[in-house]
Amino acid sequence: MDDDIYEKYRHAGEIAAEARDYGTELIKPGVRFLDVANNVESRIKKRGAGLSFPVNISINEIAAHFSPRHDDTLVFKKGEVVKLDVGSHIDGYIADTAVTVEVGSNKYGEMIKASSEALENAINHVKAGVDLSEVGKIVEDTIKSYGHRPIDNLTGHSLQQYVLHSGLSVPSVANTSYRVKPKLGDVLAIEPFATNGAGHVMAGAGSNIYLCNQSFRSRIIRDNRSKIMFNKISSRFNTLPFAQRWCQNLVSDRFDPTLKRLSFLGLIKHYPQLIDAKGGIVTQKEHTVIVKEEGCEVIT
Repeated sequence: MDDDIYEKYRHAGEIAAEARDYGTELIKPGVRFLDVANNVESRIKKRGAGLSFPVNISINEIAAHFSPRHDDTLVFKKGEVVKLDVGSHIDGYIADTAVTVEVGSNKYGEMIKASSEALENAINHVKAGVDLSEVGKIVEDTIKSYGHRPIDNLTGHSLQQYVLHSGLSVPSVANTSYRVKPKLGDVLAIEPFATNGAGHVMAGAGSNIYLCNQSFRSRIIRDNRSKIMFNKISSRFNTLPFAQRWCQNLVSDRFDPTLKRLSFLGLIKHYPQLIDAKGGIVTQKEHTVIVKEEGCEVIT
């Protein structure tokens, strides 16, 4: 990794971390999800970074993949367990970070600590050439020591320019069939999830988060409205995820039916919410790291 790219990752990480911490202070009973998402995203943009994905606000049994619509009226309630997931980028070099906040109570403090300590222990083990299955075992052992389960089908991931999930996975369970080793300069988002439920997520309703299918082109679209919107979406967001609410200004009206049509045609992907299979509470902690010869550097 050359010095210029390294500095861009570090700058993106600094901005994402600051936005994450700002967002946690906003999460209080009665505050709207939409206000938190908009304010955190605005904070990132004001600092001169781009949004690498919509702010995720995932409650209780939802482990990941929920972002409010443009007309969302949901508010935080006392006792809810909130996963706030934030991403920024500088010229496509992405930082990804998440934290769990319990709203106005402390019933799940040990579970929050379990995912946080699992992340810390994983980071302490990561270096160039490490077997990522070993990292998964460390995460699993740490979370189980608290009496909870890691989520076995959610993993961390490598990052590349303008690509949020770029090939490598960082498991949260021991997996001897996955013997992949990161190289010097690889960038990883490590994100353990702990739960008192099944330890496995299933797909739920739509998340209001989308991604363009870059293998398709607008010439296959017959109606003009959908073609115009797809071209605008593809040009604006390219390879990065985007939110339903971000499309409000791309077309004058009827953007929801157009998104649904583009999703039906396979031109865009609508991410589902990821929900613990037994409805258990889920906590998460995430940092982005740059892999070094001896250890790794946390940039968020």
